[in-house]
Amino acid sequence: MYKSEVSEIKKLFTPKNCAITRICGCYVDGEKNKKATFKEPFLSLPEEDMFKYFEIFRKSLSGQPGKNQLNLEFPLSTEMEGGTQNFLLNLRDSKLKDDALLEQFYDRIIENYDYVGNYLILVIHDAYDVPGKTKDGIEMEDASDEVYEYILTTICPVNLSKPGLSYNAEENNFTNRLRDWVVDMPDKAFLFPAFNDRRTDIHSLLYYSKDAELLGGNFAFNLLGCELPLSAGNQKDAFTAIIENTLEETCSIEAVKNIHEKLNEMVEEHKDEPEPLSLDKNEVKKLLAGSGVSNEKLEKFDDRFDEDAGDDTTLIANNVMNRKSFDVKTPDVVIKVKGDKTNLLQTKIIDGREFLVIALEGDVEVNGITIKRSVENEEEEL
Repeated sequence: MYKSEVSEIKKLFTPKNCAITRICGCYVDGEKNKKATFKEPFLSLPEEDMFKYFEIFRKSLSGQPGKNQLNLEFPLSTEMEGGTQNFLLNLRDSKLKDDALLEQFYDRIIENYDYVGNYLILVIHDAYDVPGKTKDGIEMEDASDEVYEYILTTICPVNLSKPGLSYNAEENNFTNRLRDWVVDMPDKAFLFPAFNDRRTDIHSLLYYSKDAELLGGNFAFNLLGCELPLSAGNQKDAFTAIIENTLEETCSIEAVKNIHEKLNEMVEEHKDEPEPLSLDKNEVKKLLAGSGVSNEKLEKFDDRFDEDAGDDTTLIANNVMNRKSFDVKTPDVVIKVKGDKTNLLQTKIIDGREFLVIALEGDVEVNGITIKRSVENEEEEL
């Protein structure tokens, strides 16, 4: 799902656009016991409650694509009778009215969700009458030929509110505030089926994790049957290892700067595309070749990539590179340069020692003090 498609679904979570047919929930304690369950028509809820749920549902579709918002495809085996995709499809088609299926779904989540503490499982069913669109992107309400029927599942931690003082209007004083169990924003969530190309895609889903480094690989595999990609941090570590192990003794500041500039250029060329730039093994190899890495070093690249990232791994450019900053670190010095200003850096050998030379442009401050530059005076003396 692209950003525009995710945004279209998020817009449904308002009183004006809401068509949610049913909401179901299961409250689970830290010992994995079901403490309470509920199910009811969503539109029968008090308006105040609806707004709180809308906030949770919108949050479950937030995040950065390729980082904590992931498009996952089901392996073919999961679509067979008894498979994880097949189970979710049956749950969706039941419109959450099959109590036995719902209880089984809760049990599967409780069995596989690794969390210390209380949490609330929320599941909604919706049927969205997808409006047609002109080539200019203008919606045509009377031109719908698609109904997107889906379920959205969110898992929200439930924690005690912080202790403190509160104002008691009746007694006109401040008293100790009672601590309540409060539902937090989602830790994990998934939308099934996916809404790809503004159409139902039962072969994939959209997965959300609040923490991009704790995606929950075992949870996703056991509950959904889907393999998760490397986390953003692990992708960056893998890319770093690939660069270091491929370039070896030629891994210099200039070499890394060239790779950074080339990747920045690729991302810029891709910026108008709906999905983030992704790099498979061949594309990373082309990146290195285009950055000036020698053919001799690239002979070892395939083995390095397989060892450090995995043969079928795809890396997201924004996960492996910080476009906003180019950092140089030594044990004693840290230098940060804007990601598109690496041309200000040069390396020079002076008296047998390697120096990093930084071109000074514009006003210069040191510890907040404006420096009076003497370049013109020095040039006159020369």
